[in-house]
Amino acid sequence: MTEALLVSNIVSWVVILALVLAVLALARQVGILFERVAPMGALMMDTGPKTGDVAPIFSLPTLTGGQVEIGGAAPRSTLLFFLSPTCPVCKKLLPIIKRARKAEGDWLRVVLASDGEEPEHRAFIQRAGLGDFPYLLSQELGMTYHIAKLPYAVLIDEQGRIGAKGLINSREQLESLFTAKELAVGSVQQFIEQKA
Repeated sequence: MTEALLVSNIVSWVVILALVLAVLALARQVGILFERVAPMGALMMDTGPKTGDVAPIFSLPTLTGGQVEIGGAAPRSTLLFFLSPTCPVCKKLLPIIKRARKAEGDWLRVVLASDGEEPEHRAFIQRAGLGDFPYLLSQELGMTYHIAKLPYAVLIDEQGRIGAKGLINSREQLESLFTAKELAVGSVQQFIEQKA
């Protein structure tokens, strides 16, 4: 009886040691994988005005009242956020856009842009609580920047140049535009390619 108990105890310790070694090996592999996987920033399309180019200048009326100047020198950078009332990802990002505007408001102005029928957008502005955002309805603006997929954002710096741009699907991708501006590169991917 004691012999069976001793054998089972030894087997248990061997299994525990094997499990500890397996956990350590997995932890090492996760660390290696983490080092190899680069942070994913906003996906930059190669169409439209390039980063570093002077942003096209627009003076457009907003659906929320007033006129907005896009492009040219300005006291703050402008985040031009292209969205649609029918885009579920756009709706998911609106609280993030609101928080970003509040947190980065000392250097950043957020302008929402779309195209389509005005009544639909006015209802969307009301439903989503976007009345305090400049909201542009301009097909020409989207065509100038070659916006093919939504949600898409263009960051225009204080000198009126396109600092960063890309397809935005998460908070991290939005923040990658701000990081790209700080690093003076067109995108996080471009920065990683330069370092490689």
